[in-house]
Amino acid sequence: MTSNCVLSSDYLSLSVAEIGAEMQYLRTHSGVDLLWHGDPTFWSGRAPVLFPIVGRAVDDKIAVGDHNADMAQHGIARRRAFTLEEQSALHCRHVLRADHETLTQYPFDFTLQLTHTLSDATLTVTARIENHSEAPMPFGFGFHPAFRWPLPGAEEQRHAIQLLSGNNPDQQPLQSDGLLEPSRIEGPFVDGRLDIQEALFKDGALVFPNGTDALRYCAENGPRLSFTFHNLPDLAFWKPVDAPFLCIEPWHGTASLVGDGPQISQRPNSVTLAAGDAKEFGFCVTVEI
Repeated sequence: MTSNCVLSSDYLSLSVAEIGAEMQYLRTHSGVDLLWHGDPTFWSGRAPVLFPIVGRAVDDKIAVGDHNADMAQHGIARRRAFTLEEQSALHCRHVLRADHETLTQYPFDFTLQLTHTLSDATLTVTARIENHSEAPMPFGFGFHPAFRWPLPGAEEQRHAIQLLSGNNPDQQPLQSDGLLEPSRIEGPFVDGRLDIQEALFKDGALVFPNGTDALRYCAENGPRLSFTFHNLPDLAFWKPVDAPFLCIEPWHGTASLVGDGPQISQRPNSVTLAAGDAKEFGFCVTVEI
């Protein structure tokens, strides 16, 4: 039987499951839930971690050199059991290690560490990926947390995403099969602001290569969540139409482009980690409610 890791600060509480090291809830001290609760009517996920690919591969097939395998959208880590190796009142660390089953799909000896830390009203999530193989290891990595929409206590207010840079990043359209079109188009941001409307998501996720390193998800005159991202240059937003949540997804790497081959190393913005090397990725979210 597995059990969840529960953290608590004076402002927030957090639960993290062993499967996927996926956050199960994020709550304020007064008991207000901020994360989507995983109702499969819309989506059974809550905050999966995406590794070693982000998004879909052409025909759900990947390759590393001469090694070929099937791989579903967003990779293998989200369905795997992590080991809880460290826990305190404010901090926990889960680890996924390569094993015989992962090697049949992804031929590398890796570790993926996920650390969740609470500090007052801020949650920090850090991923550390290590390559223990003798060959360079290509991969993509991303976070996929779903937050309530509308934000609690602001049900009648307009909501928006505000990029703190004020930039208006180009968008890469997503096809119905989950692949990205090769060309980019002008994005829907105006002066760094995107008003959240159901119609934006009628064709699926909004994907912005080279998105931002900081943003706010906020109600017009109410609560807000302020994010910073580390080593995650790509950005996506997703919500099924009429679903009561919004996914805010910082990535390093994206889905394959239409016409791409299966090699992970050739996917957009793929990372290649040298033998014995490691990289870290992360995000912070500060709650103001």
